[in-house]
Amino acid sequence: MALIVHKYGGTSMGSTERIRNVAKRVAKWVRAGHQLVVVPSAMSGETNRLLALAKEVAPAKQTDAVSRELDMLASTGEQVSVGLLSLALQAEGLEAVSYAGWQVPIRTDKAYTKARIESIEDGKVRADLAAGKVVIITGFQGVDEQGNITTLGRGGSDTSAVAVAAAMKADECLIYTDVDGVYTTDPRVVPEARRLTTVSFEEMLEMASLGSKVLQIRSVEFAGKYQVPLRVLSSFTPWDIDINEEARSGTLITFEEDEKMEQAVVSGIAFNRDEAKISVVGVPDKPGIAYNILGAVAEANVEVDMIIQNISKDGKTDFSFTVHRNDYARAMDLLKSKVAPALGIDTIIGDTKICKVSIVGIGMRSHVGIASKMFRALSEEGINIQMISTSEIKTSVVIDEKYMELAVRALHRAFDLDQPRS
Repeated sequence: MALIVHKYGGTSMGSTERIRNVAKRVAKWVRAGHQLVVVPSAMSGETNRLLALAKEVAPAKQTDAVSRELDMLASTGEQVSVGLLSLALQAEGLEAVSYAGWQVPIRTDKAYTKARIESIEDGKVRADLAAGKVVIITGFQGVDEQGNITTLGRGGSDTSAVAVAAAMKADECLIYTDVDGVYTTDPRVVPEARRLTTVSFEEMLEMASLGSKVLQIRSVEFAGKYQVPLRVLSSFTPWDIDINEEARSGTLITFEEDEKMEQAVVSGIAFNRDEAKISVVGVPDKPGIAYNILGAVAEANVEVDMIIQNISKDGKTDFSFTVHRNDYARAMDLLKSKVAPALGIDTIIGDTKICKVSIVGIGMRSHVGIASKMFRALSEEGINIQMISTSEIKTSVVIDEKYMELAVRALHRAFDLDQPRS
């Protein structure tokens, strides 16, 4: 008997018919002798509907008091899901019990709308499992030390499921989603993209951080920290698929690099459209200048990604960095109103029509010339590189947004990602 955590996304829970199919799938695993904890998201579109209602009545300024009520409201979507799924499982003849995050409890810090899990008390859940029940726990939410309901940010149900699996020392955490695994890149951009049978935790972490939307990055971080075996698979396969076939399907995120994985120099191409570039021109070239610019940006809670400082000329230099496109206007306003006057900066230039394209692969550690092969492939398509960032297992470039799909297709072809791994 294995302890398995199932996580189902919003599309999997999108109607009562789909919820019945989820119940049938869970029942199949229980009847095969496994203990099941299920973490569902809200029904697709429900969280957006709730937040749209809030927008109609909420004050313009978002204070802590406003954020508290947004969490109180948004958390109800998952509460509906767990109740419906528990009823559907009972209709299947199984004993099932549902819990909201605060009932487990899943304890978090007090950062409303983007809380982080601190601990999970598993006594109640273990007792229910021992009694032969299926336990269904709300994703996306928890409770702070004052008893306030908190939410983990969009996509937080993935993190909830992995955290529950870690706390329970589950044998595996299965993330059921609307795709059947992790692909070499987005199949909507490159139809020849292949599903990966396995991908290393490090590669998945890089891909999630660089724009791959299959898993929320915090869930991958959690899986890595607590060594949670993680599998991404489709909830749209027939529920009565053979359980052994299902258990081997999708993509396994593994913590052990095997010899076969080493043969793949590059495992995937990630891309992110949500980038904007800011260039501060004519910066005095003196110690502390990077801190004076980026410190102010960080204090405004704006996350900076790639950074380039050019060579000094006549005591001045140019300083460029990228931010999320949602933070672009705020960062530009801050630099123009506060930083530029204080530092005597000549010009600040912004560009929102850029994107980031990245190659990722653990094989890059032991192979030379990978970056130059990437640059050559882009050059042959006439694509100009504006910024470059590298790590042991990834190389990222910033390019003009209009060339993004062309770049992804060219790189996918250049690194033979349409060919099966030998």
